[in-house]
Amino acid sequence: MDTKMIGSKIAKARKEKNMSQAELARLLFISPQAVGKWERGESVPDIVTINRLAEILGVDLNYFSENFQSTDGETAVKMTIDSNSDIEHTEPEVENLSRSPERQMHTNFSGSNLSKSDFAGVTAHKRKFNGSALRGSDFAGADLTGSSFTGSDVREANFDGANLTDCTLSANSLTDASFNKTILVRTEFSASELTGAKFTSTELIDVKLTKTDLRKTIFKNCIFNGVDFKYSDLRGLCLDGQTFIGVKFDKAALNEATFNGATLKNVSFRPTFALTNKYYRALKTICFDGAMMDKLTYAVLKGMGADLSKVTTI
Repeated sequence: MDTKMIGSKIAKARKEKNMSQAELARLLFISPQAVGKWERGESVPDIVTINRLAEILGVDLNYFSENFQSTDGETAVKMTIDSNSDIEHTEPEVENLSRSPERQMHTNFSGSNLSKSDFAGVTAHKRKFNGSALRGSDFAGADLTGSSFTGSDVREANFDGANLTDCTLSANSLTDASFNKTILVRTEFSASELTGAKFTSTELIDVKLTKTDLRKTIFKNCIFNGVDFKYSDLRGLCLDGQTFIGVKFDKAALNEATFNGATLKNVSFRPTFALTNKYYRALKTICFDGAMMDKLTYAVLKGMGADLSKVTTI
């Protein structure tokens, strides 16, 4: 593997996006020094990071191979059309599409600088916001069904009242983002930063939160219906007064989390490994004071040694 060649290609594509090493590093959740080492040929990113680099820099994955040659020496830019298949329309077909008032635009926003952009109220199904700068952007009331956000800076974004059904949000920075009365159905959050993000008066239906740090996320007046917390960090999280129906805490860290006054129905707790003394001790730190739960959930927690002295069964 020619590390110098890969490094020079990363540097070239980055500069063509008018992106600094620090900006690229932030989107990849790594240090600027690591990017510098790549570009100097002192090290190379792993295959997963290579894929994310391609999305962020807007290049074809083959761009990083030794045999790739771009036309006229320019970087081969991905202009991916977000559709179910790559269909080439004939000229009459394109003309007919352009005349349709309900025609759905399929724009790829990947690798774009869209900080503080106004997307409020738009209908944008199956769009791609991968490797994009979206800090402070307004998506209030937007219908983003089926869209994906990967490796993007979405800090302080406003998703109040937005429809995020079937959306995927992976490896993003969502610090201080707002999700007030947001429609979250089959939405997937994975490996994302949600420090200070606020979920208020929101029902999460069949949502998956995988490998996500939720320790400083804020949940108020929320209903969790069929939600799966998998490999997520909920240590010290306040979940007081929330409603949990058919929820799975699958290998999630729950040390010192609080469920005071919460309602739990058909909720399961699966430990990270076998039921060790360490896991039993962790369960004892969870506070369920004033909570109401069905008899099966109660029995599961009681069998694991949780303190249920102030719990009411329903």
